[in-house]
This record gives sequence, structure tokens and C-alpha cells, in this order.
Amino acid sequence: MLKTLFSGLSAMWLAACSPVSLLNAMVPSNGFTAQRDIAYGDVQRQRLDIYLPTQRSAQGSPVVVFFYGGGWEGGDKKDYKFIGEALSSHGITVVIPDYRVYPEVVFPDFVDDAAAAVAWTRANIQRYAGDEQQLFIAGHSAGAHIASLLALNPDYLEKYALTPDNIQGMIGLAGPYDFLPLKSDTLKTIFGPESQRWQSQPINFVRGDNPPMLLLVGERDLTVWPRNSYRLADKITEQGGEVALIKFPDYGHVSMVAKLAKPLRGDGALLQPILAFIDKHRF
Repeated sequence: MLKTLFSGLSAMWLAACSPVSLLNAMVPSNGFTAQRDIAYGDVQRQRLDIYLPTQRSAQGSPVVVFFYGGGWEGGDKKDYKFIGEALSSHGITVVIPDYRVYPEVVFPDFVDDAAAAVAWTRANIQRYAGDEQQLFIAGHSAGAHIASLLALNPDYLEKYALTPDNIQGMIGLAGPYDFLPLKSDTLKTIFGPESQRWQSQPINFVRGDNPPMLLLVGERDLTVWPRNSYRLADKITEQGGEVALIKFPDYGHVSMVAKLAKPLRGDGALLQPILAFIDKHRF
């Protein structure tokens, strides 16, 4: 049954990022409370949802800001209740922002939105019993690209009086980190003139002083080639930075996020390394 469900959800995800209402309907709603549509900026796409664990530490819970994927063209925070549940059920406060996408904006505006969402979280999460000193960022696919740029290129957070040192760690699932040259005409428009596209590649900003990074990659991913994660991990290691790379031989692109959902989680092979990484770097 779960195999049939997963196949159907995979088709939905790959078909223009349809809402995963079926999956979210099967996700427990106990264990967390949700605060929705909180503004971190002035436009409609600059809103975020917060998932607060029911069981919280008196000292404040660790916080994960999660950026979803969608090819820099789509996505909706309401579709990611299953991410909120996966982490908040383990005592972690989860922030899931929307951000502007193409054709409303092009690179680097969606990265700037992400930086603004992190800055809002840093400044305000104490009001929601989260600990701003235990702040992590994460993302899947295009969201992992965005999160990695925040962790590696200090220019984005600097605009908001923050640095990558304010981030305890970055978690990337199936991320595109080194994806030039571009073949898609849409991506060529999103990432601008060829002479400027190097600025969109997280691998070009590795200096070895990055926050700890956890890169999770499905070796059957045909959407974002696994070599993106391999190359970024190698570059960080060469520069003396801290990175962990975990490979999932049987996972494709959709699996690298859908397997966090409770109906598909199984033994927690994808979730457990994330929890362990947060626990290791939270102090």
C-alpha cells in the first residue's frame, strides 16, 4: 500500500508541484501547534509558517528554517506540513517560509527573501519559545541551493546584519550546488547573463569557514545529479571546512524529501541523520 501511495505522490510532485494534500492528510496533527501566514516582508510571498513542538525545553528549542524546492518557479509552504511534523515531533521548532519565485523575480531575489526570513526568525523566534542561538537552515532541491548560498556566501545575510556564523548548521537534501552550464531557457533567464551565472553556484563560495553542513543525496536522483553533492562535499573538505555526506542508494529526487513524512518514513533512515546532526551542533 505504501509503495502505491508513494508512486502516486511522486507523480503528483513531478507534475508541476501539485499540493500534496493526500500526504498531509495522513500526517498526525498532534505533537505541534502551527502559527501560519506570519509576515517577514511586505509582499504576499514573504510569509512564513511556524510549527511549535508541544513538548519544548524551558531553555528554548532548536530552530530549523526549511526552504522547499520547486525549480525556483513554484512551491507553497502549506504543502510542507509533513516537514513541520517530522521535526517538531522531536522537539524542534520549524519555520517554513514562502519566497518569491520566477517569473515574479529572478536570481538573486529569492535568496534575498530567504535571508530576510532567517533574519526575521533570528529576531523573533524567542516569542515562539525557540532559541535563536540554535538556528539551523535546511532545504530540498532548489531550497537546498538557497540554503547553501546563505551558508557559504556571507553577502546575503550581511544585508540583515547577520553572518553565516549565526547559523549552527546547514542541511541540504538533493541540492543543486554546481550545476553549470545551463541548458533550459527558463533557467538561463532565471540566472541571468552567462558572465554572471558563476554567482549562483554555491561551490564557488567555499572557503572552509562555513557552518557545519550535512549533505544528503539520493543516488537514483535523475532531477538533480548526485555529483552536485559529491563535488560540494569534496570542495569543503579540501578547504578544511566541516561537512558530512550521506548517500541513499535507492532514493530518487522526490524520495529525498517525501521520506521525511510519517506515512513514508519507515525506519527513519532519512530523518535520523538530520536529528543527529542538529543534536551534535545545537550548542
